Amino acid sequence: MRRPLVLVAAAALLCAGCSSADAGNHDKATAASPSSTSSSDSRSAVRAAVAALREDSAGFRQEIELEGEGQVYGLTVTGGFDFAADRGHLAVDLPGGAIDHSDEVFADGKIYISGVQGVGKDAWGVMPRDKAQAHYLLRAPLNDPEHVLQQVAAMREISREGEENVQGVRAVRYRGILDHRTVTLRMAPDVRTKTDQARDILGSDLPVFADAWVDDRGRLVQTRMSANLSGAQVTLTMTLSDIGEPVRVTVPKAADTIPVNEVSGILNG
Repeated sequence: MRRPLVLVAAAALLCAGCSSADAGNHDKATAASPSSTSSSDSRSAVRAAVAALREDSAGFRQEIELEGEGQVYGLTVTGGFDFAADRGHLAVDLPGGAIDHSDEVFADGKIYISGVQGVGKDAWGVMPRDKAQAHYLLRAPLNDPEHVLQQVAAMREISREGEENVQGVRAVRYRGILDHRTVTLRMAPDVRTKTDQARDILGSDLPVFADAWVDDRGRLVQTRMSANLSGAQVTLTMTLSDIGEPVRVTVPKAADTIPVNEVSGILNG
């Protein structure tokens, strides 16, 4: 499964058939739909919800779907994060992949990663958090959930899309677009170059949409980012839970870690 999955991700990144790239009629109509709330008010609501979460903690589940050639491949990222303390843990799973699981720990400005190629089975690779980079479209550097929040907070042309039920909670759904600068935030240089080329071929920013669900307490309860590029589609949905609950993090012992300069592969974003 691994090779088709990587090819699908590459197709989305390279914007295969960009001359006919299509975000779908629904997405186009929704993005342009009128709203009873001004774009400024909607933007303020989203940014306030993101800012509040970044001063709090939460459990989260990310579902990443890559679709192409009539097939859908999925990864899941689950864990908990204390955004205020910049500490958290997560697990990445890719059923059927050559490497199907990885654990990551965020603490003290570092990211600890298990299952790194070239690192012993019982050892953890470790690198500075600010050095991690994204290697695929709409993937966060080493699946960092705060990176997702940063991108969502940068949504533009936001409209209020009504109320929906998210895990039993009524929430207002806001929809907007992500500009090229936001989409390419912290991308690896080679990937950024290819994405720039895709934009140039298309003649405009890649059609990337973002959604944020905010409950009546002003809490962010779900986010989604998606791109549909002629024949290939990528969607990242992050659902938040247990907001405000403590997140316990166990940092690997120094003796069990090996410094690494770069970590790539579909599991690692």
